[in-house]
Amino acid sequence: MNDIWAIIPVKEFIGAKDRLSTLLSPAERRVLAETMLTDMLDAVAGSRLLAGVVIVTRDPHATALGERIGARIVTEGARDGHTGSVNAGRHLLAGEGRGGMITMPGDIPAVRSGEIDAVLSAHLGAPSFTISPAHDDLGSNAVACSPPESVPLRFGDNSYFPHLDAARLHGIEPTVIRQPGIAVDIDHPVDLALFLRLPQSAGTRTRTLLEELGLPARLAKRGIG
Repeated sequence: MNDIWAIIPVKEFIGAKDRLSTLLSPAERRVLAETMLTDMLDAVAGSRLLAGVVIVTRDPHATALGERIGARIVTEGARDGHTGSVNAGRHLLAGEGRGGMITMPGDIPAVRSGEIDAVLSAHLGAPSFTISPAHDDLGSNAVACSPPESVPLRFGDNSYFPHLDAARLHGIEPTVIRQPGIAVDIDHPVDLALFLRLPQSAGTRTRTLLEELGLPARLAKRGIG
């Protein structure tokens, strides 16, 4: 469990979250992406068990948010998609001899520091693989590997069960731990409704923003939620 670093891939905020374009304007989506990352980094900064944080991005605003919590900023691989960004970060950590890594997306704004620490507490000694899935058991919202490159990773809309299989193929029985905040990533309009119903979304910057934008009413008008 020692020497586990977080890897957070962040795409440029301009043009972010295009699957929400039926509900939000480009400017609103940009602000939402930045706000979600801010909430997520608050949780990361509060973790007691992380050794450090790597943010893989070329976005200047994401860079500033990362630097505010003392994160290392890596630009290599930042435009190679989610999988490419994570692989660039963990290749860096492996080259430095780090003990392991946990990767999470920047769009899980209901995550809490305690959830991150719960995943890390469940993570076994190397070689080991721990996963906290999305609420629908499709996405892999938090993945920990020790050593950092012990299991090949490929993210996408249906990555959870393939990741379990990949770990077993490499001789590692995966540890699965479910956390309500980690489980809710925001990509589709229905995800916004799920987030707004989540008790621990209360008090987040993201919840405040969505209410200021009138999202509950927008979603209700479309029969979502």
